[in-house]
Amino acid sequence: MNRLRLAWRKLQRARQRPWTTRARLAALEAEVQENRQLNRRIAELTDVVAELLVPLAERDEAQARELLARYRVSIGQ
Repeated sequence: MNRLRLAWRKLQRARQRPWTTRARLAALEAEVQENRQLNRRIAELTDVVAELLVPLAERDEAQARELLARYRVSIGQ
């Protein structure tokens, strides 16, 4: 959520000063790219949760631990 606050502050500052059309377009493109990255991250987390629910529902704790370990490795922990 820290990125969201930062983006919101950037938007507020941008609204306070006059911009050229090109500068506004560049800012919007950057925001769209950040939004895509956040959406991709949400999709990845949703996949991890879905993968985790099946072993937990089947009471397969070993598989759940393995999935969590793989996830932690993938995010660099």
